[in-house]
Amino acid sequence: MIKASVNDITANGLCIGCGLCESLAGKDQLELVMTPEGRERPLVKTELSNGVLHNILQTCPGTQIHGLPEPEITPDTTVDEIWGPVIQIDRGYAADPDIRFRGSTGGVLTALAIYLLESGRVDFVAHVAADPKRPMRTKPHLSFTKEDVLKAAGSRYGPAAPLKHFLQLLDRRQPFAFIAKPCDVTAVRNLARRDERVNEYCRYLLTLVCGGASELSKSQFVIEDFQLEEDELSLFRYRGFGNPGKTRIETKDGRAFELTYNDLWEDEGKWQIQYRCKICADAIGEAADIAASDVWPGGGPVGEDAGFNGVLARTQRGAELVKAAVRDGYLVLDQSLTPREMDAFQPHQVRKKQAVWARLEALKQAGKPIPNVVGLRIEELYEQNPAEENQKEIEGTLRRINQGQFDEPVPR
Repeated sequence: MIKASVNDITANGLCIGCGLCESLAGKDQLELVMTPEGRERPLVKTELSNGVLHNILQTCPGTQIHGLPEPEITPDTTVDEIWGPVIQIDRGYAADPDIRFRGSTGGVLTALAIYLLESGRVDFVAHVAADPKRPMRTKPHLSFTKEDVLKAAGSRYGPAAPLKHFLQLLDRRQPFAFIAKPCDVTAVRNLARRDERVNEYCRYLLTLVCGGASELSKSQFVIEDFQLEEDELSLFRYRGFGNPGKTRIETKDGRAFELTYNDLWEDEGKWQIQYRCKICADAIGEAADIAASDVWPGGGPVGEDAGFNGVLARTQRGAELVKAAVRDGYLVLDQSLTPREMDAFQPHQVRKKQAVWARLEALKQAGKPIPNVVGLRIEELYEQNPAEENQKEIEGTLRRINQGQFDEPVPR
């Protein structure tokens, strides 16, 4: 467990760049910056007070990773050893064919965001979108209308800091929904234990089943293959406009370039996944009301299809939202799913969940700090693994530690 400073979180590879620390400290004291390595990380400008530092250490998803709060687990909840708490799991998609086509996979999160706004359940949706000035990059985004949501539709694989202004959102005292990565949702749940306004105003927490957050260098490799510079770009769309849809790049002078999903992820050496993701105990969004996933048999696409999501309703609030969105014509559910069917769609998530405790054990053996993990069953899964598999994970992680792969330079 980190007990010292924000810089210690970064230096030990535990920061994911969510931005909550900037919101808690204020930009004059701490600001997220893009590092030369392509990561958004906190630049500490002045010594933080003990109170601010304590708040950061207690809410950062690099130090605290908790599952769904106990009050959210009801008699209708089933807690699966891999997939965690669920009330129902279905395959679904946006009822509007255009939203289904434009959104990532089946457009479920896009459709739910629009429904929340048009039904009056929330006043706005906080999520992320491509930076209009630098479309390879991602910035926090507020949607108040369907058109706002559609402008931001589609996956964003690079660094994203959706929580940079989160306290300012609470200051608005308006009901809103938050859609982001599982680690970002974890940060919001952490903050809710310290700030009662979170549960009052942040009415819905929606997430995706996450394969990991890439560094900006992942995108840089893509444009370099096309002999492009970042300042030439007018569009960088990772996914969408089909399932999975092509990566599409457009330039200010009218040129266009495309890559298939499989081509984008073919070279694992260029995935550039951040190291915090490799020890993530909750890549499947257990702390959210609803998590949406890809549902490709075997874990990857073999071509384009019409677009389908796995829809995991984890809380009563989430299950009621799904039911209402179906009733009011925003969402279609066409098949109930079981956790074991989800295993087949997301085998890499199963492997990660089973491996996390061993990886954390390796960090402890190396004298490195680890996050405080609560309610995510990773020790129980470790104990079920074959001993040789656990040892293999420990040795592999120790090797990466010795190579310095969990060490990061701190922004200065």
